[in-house]
Amino acid sequence: MKLILLGAPGAGKGTQAEILSKLLNIPTISTGNILRAAMKNGTPVGLEAKSYVEAGKLVPDAVIIGIIRERLAEPDCANGYILDGVPRTIPQAEAMESMGIDVDTSLSIEVDDDVIVERMSGRRTCPACGGTYHVVNNPPKTEGICDNCGAALTVRKDDAPETVKARLVTYHKETEPLKAFYEARQKLVKVDNRPSIEATTEAIREALGI
Repeated sequence: MKLILLGAPGAGKGTQAEILSKLLNIPTISTGNILRAAMKNGTPVGLEAKSYVEAGKLVPDAVIIGIIRERLAEPDCANGYILDGVPRTIPQAEAMESMGIDVDTSLSIEVDDDVIVERMSGRRTCPACGGTYHVVNNPPKTEGICDNCGAALTVRKDDAPETVKARLVTYHKETEPLKAFYEARQKLVKVDNRPSIEATTEAIREALGI
């Protein structure tokens, strides 16, 4: 199964992608994780991406598509994959189609903006391994400490309320039109946000028939 996850920043795409990856035994390709690694390592692409991310803007297509093309060529993607965070714009989706990057379904997780802002302010990230937590919905076993590697958790700059609001404006303008793009190709499936991670997963499984 080749899936794209759509939804506003903080809609739960990363969390659901991780769950679906285990269920389907296919890798999740998260541009956010790839970009954060590049930013942490201070690569030229990483430094370029960092200036856009911290301003709440989209990273340019040339950077994103190059990263994705390299990743999907790896052997673990042979039986399918889950794309999280790409495409973000219709030109990206068209570029992916022209490169032969195919998808079976585009799954959109629908969440209201006010819920997103409240949710993102509680998000905590591990700077060492990239693990993500939430103070209410998905807390670490020890407050402020990553379960996986023991590093201190931080609030990312792009999770601050003013940055989240800027990202939502960008999402509605640039990314939301993808729903119509995939609907026209009969590949769009919508799932409304549920009160818990587990309930949302169950709704997704039902929608996808898995």
